[in-house]
Amino acid sequence: MKRIGMVMWVALIFSFFCGLSGKQAWGIRESNLSSCSRCHVDLKSVLPPRHDPVTGKDIAACLSCHHPSGAGGAEPNPFSTRIHRAHSKPRAEVNCLVCHTWVPGKSFGLVKQKGSLGSPDRNNMEQIKKIFQSWSTSSRLDGLHAKGNVSCRGCHGQKLPTIDDTVENDRCISCHGSYEKLAEKTASPQFPNQNPHKSHLVGLACTKCHAGHSRSQVYCLECHKNFNMKIPGGS
Repeated sequence: MKRIGMVMWVALIFSFFCGLSGKQAWGIRESNLSSCSRCHVDLKSVLPPRHDPVTGKDIAACLSCHHPSGAGGAEPNPFSTRIHRAHSKPRAEVNCLVCHTWVPGKSFGLVKQKGSLGSPDRNNMEQIKKIFQSWSTSSRLDGLHAKGNVSCRGCHGQKLPTIDDTVENDRCISCHGSYEKLAEKTASPQFPNQNPHKSHLVGLACTKCHAGHSRSQVYCLECHKNFNMKIPGGS
C-alpha cells in the first residue's frame, strides 16, 4: 500500500511540472483555477473603457451578459474571439481549465454552464491548443477570421472542431454572400476571363482553394500557370 501511495504521489508531482496539476491531469477541475483574479488583480484594467463594472471573478461573470451562442451562428463574436486570442497567444497561453471544464474523452464545457461542447481526449486537446495558437497569430485564413472576430463556431458550428473537420460551402456563403456576389468582388477588368468565382468548375468546394489552418492556394493555377491570381491567407 505504501509503495502504491508513493507511485501516485510521484505521478501527481510529475504531471504538475509538465504543465497540469495532479487533479487536472486526471480530468478534474480545481475550483480555484477558474478565478480570473489569479492573473488579473484588477479586472478593470483588462476591460474595454466603457465596460460596466464586473463583480465576479470567473468566466461565469462574463457569461451572465455574453451568452454562448447555442445555435453556433456564423456571425462575428467579438467577446469569444478577443478572450481566446488574448489567452492563446505564445507566451500568454493560459490553461484551458481556467474557463473550461474537461473530463478527457467524455465532456468539455464552460465553468458553471450546463451542456458539453464535445468529448476530446488528451491528443485532441493538444491538437486543439495548437490550432488555437495558429488561429490567434497566423497570417493565414484562420488568423484573418480571428482578426474579423470570427471564432471556431463561425466556421465549424456549435460542436467542438476535430482535426479532420471540413467546412461546407453553405457555411462560407452565409457570411461571404452568394457565388454571384463573390464573382462581382473578384472580377478583374484587366483579366476578365480570370475570375476564380466564375469558372467552368461549377460547385467546387470553397476549401479547395481556401484552407483554414494551412496555406491557401488558387486551384485554377494548377492548370492555368499563366494566370495572375492571389488569395487571402496564401502567404
